[in-house]
Amino acid sequence: MMDIFDKINALYDKRRMVELGGGDERIEKQRQKGKMTARERIDYLLDKGTFVELSPFMEHRGTGFGMEEKKAPGEGVVTGFGKINGQDVYLFAQDFTVFGGALGEMHAKKIAAAMDLAVKNGTPFIGLNDSGGARIQEGVSSLDGYGQVFYRNSIYSGVIPQISVIMGPCAGGAVYSPAITDFVIMVEETSQMFITGPKVIETVTGEKISSENLGGARVHNTKSGNAHLKAATEEDALEKVRTLIGYLPANNQEIPKQVEMDEADHYRPDLTDVIPFDSIRPYDVRRVIEQVVDKDSFFEIHPDFAKNIVVGFARIKGKTIGLVCNQPKYMAGGLDIDSSDKAARFIRLCDCFHIPIITFEDVTGFFPGIKQEHGGIIRHGAKILYAYSEATVPKVTVITRKAYGGAYVALNSKSIGADLVYAWPNAEIAVMGPDGAANIIYAKEIKESEQPEIVRQEKINEYRERFANPYVAASLGMVDDVIDPRDTRIILIQALDMLKNKQEDRPAKKHGNMPL
Repeated sequence: MMDIFDKINALYDKRRMVELGGGDERIEKQRQKGKMTARERIDYLLDKGTFVELSPFMEHRGTGFGMEEKKAPGEGVVTGFGKINGQDVYLFAQDFTVFGGALGEMHAKKIAAAMDLAVKNGTPFIGLNDSGGARIQEGVSSLDGYGQVFYRNSIYSGVIPQISVIMGPCAGGAVYSPAITDFVIMVEETSQMFITGPKVIETVTGEKISSENLGGARVHNTKSGNAHLKAATEEDALEKVRTLIGYLPANNQEIPKQVEMDEADHYRPDLTDVIPFDSIRPYDVRRVIEQVVDKDSFFEIHPDFAKNIVVGFARIKGKTIGLVCNQPKYMAGGLDIDSSDKAARFIRLCDCFHIPIITFEDVTGFFPGIKQEHGGIIRHGAKILYAYSEATVPKVTVITRKAYGGAYVALNSKSIGADLVYAWPNAEIAVMGPDGAANIIYAKEIKESEQPEIVRQEKINEYRERFANPYVAASLGMVDDVIDPRDTRIILIQALDMLKNKQEDRPAKKHGNMPL
């Protein structure tokens, strides 16, 4: 007759079978590809000893195609909760050793249940994706499972931070869940995302391409913009998640935690040397960022996509901020389709989670060209205007050099809701650059002069002096103050402190209709 200890021993035997996943042979194949198992990934990501698993004994109920004879330990996904640097999180990790991590009805049910608990408890949710896609043997039930996950990704967007790490194949419907989440991190060489794989593309269109060149980490980080960060190894990807969590609040009802910092001197004399006085010379805006934010606190998002704008998190006197900065090193810092999308999404993310937005502006305008116009630069550029206008978090702009035309308006000007706008004394704020403006306004005078080039240069200088300086905008209240560049960090510390209790409402509505 069995006693309680026999039952307990049977429990541990069952648990060991679940933890073994697809078995030793498949685990070894996973490792040969340079990949960890689902449980190893969880152990690496979470604080030691904090993981608590949910629904380990859940099983599929498929009966077609011989499924009634097949076991799927843990249903091909490990779910549960734990801590990252003391912060509570819920998460799932797909197990490629079980049915290739394919999503079926009960697999999706496990993920959905963990997501629901994450929202009820106001904690971030992390997905470690490694899946061949839908479990074909379960037919439409697997598609319904995807729908259950997509729905929660959408409804919980802006409620809790959602982070997706792509650590293997992610094909077909599986790509849409990461696409809805706030951040997508991919591992180089071992992770891919695509709607239709290389074989299907070759069959339908005749085009030949490898999985890596179609949907690898490099492609999605540089060309499509579908991924925000790439990592050389799985460990590096998981470290990026741990870093990212440190900048975010647990949910939309909280503000990010402030960290201790002991920096006493906030005066930055080197800022006068970082930006060339000549308005057409390029420079790296990251050098400005490094001078203004807390030491080693800048964490760039989308670093390899739309490089003409730089976005990311940092801290100023221990407080999390979001940065949106023109990058004159690329395309003279002009705004195009991709940079507009990149900036608008990041602005909205910051607004979701009470992260103040600081904009460093040095922009010539929206990028010209037939390709841009036909590609919808009007619609895409309008996303930046919409995102800044909609945002109610503290919003501060520093105009460091150029601020021309519609791009000046779009990049958090006073007219679309900036709380504070500062300008450096060399800033040029105008409808267009002095060169172009002089050519239009004084065209007749230049043409009829005996020395047109000399007259043209005189008129450029006259326009710059009369119209393209920060004091004209300051006299009209469009710039709050013209500041010494060396005092920028001091002034931003003061501004963030004075805006820390900001509250601002918008008209009651179901939701706006952002140009997409």
